[in-house]
Amino acid sequence: MKEILDAILASDSKPADFANLALPESYRAITVHKDEADMFAGMPTREKDPRKSLHLDEVPLPELGPGEALVAVMASSVNYNSVWTSIFEPVSTFGFLERYGRTSELAKRHDLPYHIIGSDLAGVVLRTGPGVNAWQPGDEVVAHCLSVELENADGHNDTMLDPEQRIWGFETNFGGLAEIALVKSNQLMPKPAHLSWEEAAAPGLVNSTAYRQLVSRNGAGMKQGDNVLIWGASGGLGSYATQMALAGGANPICVVSSPQKADICRSMGAEAIIDRNAEGYRFWKDENTQDPREWKRFGKRIRELTGGEDVDIVFEHPGRETFGASVYVTRKGGTITTCASTSGYMHSYDNRYLWMSLKRIIGSHFANYREAWEANRLIAKGKIHPTLSRTYSLEETGQAAHDVHRNAHQGKVGVLCLAPREGMGVRDTEMRAKHIDAINRFRNV
Repeated sequence: MKEILDAILASDSKPADFANLALPESYRAITVHKDEADMFAGMPTREKDPRKSLHLDEVPLPELGPGEALVAVMASSVNYNSVWTSIFEPVSTFGFLERYGRTSELAKRHDLPYHIIGSDLAGVVLRTGPGVNAWQPGDEVVAHCLSVELENADGHNDTMLDPEQRIWGFETNFGGLAEIALVKSNQLMPKPAHLSWEEAAAPGLVNSTAYRQLVSRNGAGMKQGDNVLIWGASGGLGSYATQMALAGGANPICVVSSPQKADICRSMGAEAIIDRNAEGYRFWKDENTQDPREWKRFGKRIRELTGGEDVDIVFEHPGRETFGASVYVTRKGGTITTCASTSGYMHSYDNRYLWMSLKRIIGSHFANYREAWEANRLIAKGKIHPTLSRTYSLEETGQAAHDVHRNAHQGKVGVLCLAPREGMGVRDTEMRAKHIDAINRFRNV
């Protein structure tokens, strides 16, 4: 690995230098183990500790197949799917790997007694397989997490509809929380030149998800002037939705849980902010009963911030805790876009407010390649910025996932893989200087 890192850090390395590098037989990676899938059985979700289930292992280098690339990972990040994998909820990811392994001889590589996790990376291409022409060794890249086969017609209008659509590093093996990752070449995109490795690795999954859910015609199709209610507006997903709403001429109504998080939203340029804890919203009377009076109080507060208007779009991802309120407060003919369900998957709402007011619920899951490319292009152009707040070492990934699980973080948390320290990999210093305050916004909280 030292020779690979030396080549990446050298200023005069050429594609041929990377192509001629000897690949290691093994590398370090963050894994969960199949024989530990029941280790948290019977425990409440909150008590399940990723620090106990995530391991830093030495693993063999996987075989490189057609249309694939091996990437030296300089940095990655922790997403909620990394947390779900680490606590084996809602199901163990080894079921995903087993099913994938049955689809082809090549896919059998993924069905292993360990799962290398992680759905983000920034790094350098080391090798490409047969049929790859757009990328070559030495290219500096980031990767989106959509893995597709595209052998079925269903995926050719929107690749997210491919029956063999999977999330890399969650439903496939050989993910990005490692020194080397295996990806399909159509996951690769150019690394934004003004960002460091850890900054470039942070946006991928959440930025693309927010783009499809809010901006794309496959999601809410946000337009100028829309009022957009954004739950968790300073978090890993919501912070990108907030930026996109502002950049697109919409009016974000940012829901947060503390004064500190409210200040982050103000620093991004948002003006309409609701601290749900300070204002004491309790949408559930008990485990089984919601409180419509709280929905109404919440809707009244929104109208106070919008000059009497209801919201056109709700950017939903908490799920069970908030969904009834989200459906209620959306204007007649408005749209609720939903993904993730971090507070619970079983949503409950009063259908009268949906059906009689002609509202729409749109399910949104990650993004297709074009949407991911457009989202990355916004990062590269400095229209949207990383929301990186803290960086951990590869050895500290368990603690990073624990912090995300406990919501003890702002924005996104990064993980250094091969990069020896933060701040490396910047190529465009002039553009960086122009946006440095926005790049560091979440670090300075």
